[in-house]
Amino acid sequence: MKPNIVIVMTDQQRADLRKGCGYPLDTMPFLDAWAQGGVDFRRAYTPNPTCMPARVSMFTGRYSQCHHARTNHNAIDALYSKDLLDVLKENGYVTALCGKNHSHRRPEAFDFHETCGHLGYEGETNETPAQVELANFLCATRHMESHVPSPGTVQEQHPYRNVSSALKFIDSLDGSAPFFAWVSFAEPHNPYQVPAPYFDMFPPEALPPLHSSKDDLPAKGPRYEWLRGVWETVLTGDIEARIRRARSNYLGMLRLIDDQFKRLIEGLEARGLSENTIVLFLSDHGDFAGEYGLIRKGVELSQILTRVPMVWRGPGIRAQGTQDDACVNIVDILPTLCDVIGVPAPVGCQGRSLTALLRGEPYPAHEFDVGYSESGFSGLYWDSKDGLTLVGEGASQNMVTFDCLNSWTQCGQVRMIRKGDYTLQVDMLGSGYLYCLKDDPYELHNLFDDPAYAQVQLDMLRELMAATLRASDPLPVPHHRYRTKIHPKGYWFDDYHCEDPGVCPMGCLADYCRHQDD
Repeated sequence: MKPNIVIVMTDQQRADLRKGCGYPLDTMPFLDAWAQGGVDFRRAYTPNPTCMPARVSMFTGRYSQCHHARTNHNAIDALYSKDLLDVLKENGYVTALCGKNHSHRRPEAFDFHETCGHLGYEGETNETPAQVELANFLCATRHMESHVPSPGTVQEQHPYRNVSSALKFIDSLDGSAPFFAWVSFAEPHNPYQVPAPYFDMFPPEALPPLHSSKDDLPAKGPRYEWLRGVWETVLTGDIEARIRRARSNYLGMLRLIDDQFKRLIEGLEARGLSENTIVLFLSDHGDFAGEYGLIRKGVELSQILTRVPMVWRGPGIRAQGTQDDACVNIVDILPTLCDVIGVPAPVGCQGRSLTALLRGEPYPAHEFDVGYSESGFSGLYWDSKDGLTLVGEGASQNMVTFDCLNSWTQCGQVRMIRKGDYTLQVDMLGSGYLYCLKDDPYELHNLFDDPAYAQVQLDMLRELMAATLRASDPLPVPHHRYRTKIHPKGYWFDDYHCEDPGVCPMGCLADYCRHQDD
C-alpha cells in the first residue's frame, strides 16, 4: 500500500530560531529531537518568500514566475498541468486540508476541510464562548503584537484546533485507501499573540541580542529603509519595546506549535500509523523577527526570509539528522512525493526528486549546489516621489495598520542564489548584493563591488544566470516534432540518456498537447 502523507506547514517561521539550529533558546525541543530520526535540511529555500506564491509552488512544483501566482492576490492566475492534489487523487488518496489554505485550490477541492486564517472569522467555526472570545481578540489586534496573553487556553488556539481536525479526519477513514493531510498552521505569522503559559516563556527582557539594527539599513538599500520608515509611522510609542514583545510572542508561538506538532505525531503513533506515514515539516517563508529593525517580511531576498525549515521523516527515509550540504527547495516536494508513490511528475514540474537524499543513496552533488529564490510581480520600483499612498492602496487603515506586502515591497524583479558560503542578489536594474555567509551570516557587508571579490562576483553571476534559465518555464511544450528531454528525477547534472525517446519520463506529452490544442 502507498504511504500516507502528512505535510505540516507553518506560516512565516524563521529557519534558524531553534536550539537545534544554534539559537540560544529552546523554542522547539520536540521538533529538534524528532528531526534526528529523519532528514533535517539546513539549506532549504522557499521559491518566493510570500505566502501564496510559495504555497502554489509546493502544490505545482513550479516557480512563481512560471505558475503566475506571484503575489497574494493571484490565485486565479495559477498555471500548471497537474498539481499535488490531482496526482494524489488520481492515485487513490483521500485528502484533507486542516488549517490555513491561501493556495490556488479552494477548500472544497479536498475531501475533508476545516480551515482557519490569522484572525477570528476566516473560515473557522467558533462554537464555544471561549472560541468566540479569542476570535474577537484576534480581530482587535489588527495584525499587531499583543502585550497581554491571549484569552482562553491553548485549546482555543488555531494550532490545537488544526491538529484536532487532522485527527478527526484520520479517525473518519476506514483504512482502505492511503490519506494525505495538509496540516497548515497560520502561526507564528502575525498577529504576534500567544496565551499563557507561552506568553511568559521567553520574556522580552531576556531575549538574545539581535545581530543587526536599523543602523544597518543604509547598507541594505533604500527599500529596507522605506520599510522601516513605514513601521516608525505605524508602530507608535517605543518601537524597540514593541519589537521585543513581538519577538517574545513569536518564540512563544513556536513552542506552542512544537507542542501541537508533538500531539499530532503522538496521535499518529497511537493509531498505529507511524510506520506507513511520511511526515514533512516545513514553512512557507521566514520572518525578520527584529533583525534590521524590522518585523514580518516584505522586501528583497535575505536568508532570513528565504531559508525555511524542512524536515522529512517516515518509511523509506533513513535517519540522518542534520543535512548541511544540499540546497533544496519547496518546489522539490511534488516531484519527491511522485517518486515516492511511483508515478511521473506532472508536465511542467520544475523541482527535483529528493528521494536519493532522503534514503541516503548516492546522488549527483552538483545538482544541489545552488539555492534559488525569486520575488517581484514586475514593473518599476515605486518610491516616495510617486503619487501612491498606503491608505489609498489598501496597505494601511488610517495609518494604524500596515500590510508589509504591497505595491512598494512586491514590485520589480529580484533573484537570489546561494552557493557554498556566498549569496548573491540582483534586481532588474542590475543592482547587486554579494555576501559571504561564513563571515557575515546576517548579510550586512555588501561585497558586490569590492575588487577583492571580483572573481567570486563573476562566478556567482554565472551561477545566477544558469539558475534563472533552469527556472524558466517548460510550458507550453512544443506541439509538433520537438521533444523536450527531461530527467525522470528532474535533475540537470546527472549523466542521463533517454533509452526510449518515444516515451516522455514525465508523462504523456501527446495527451497534454491535445489538451492545449483543445
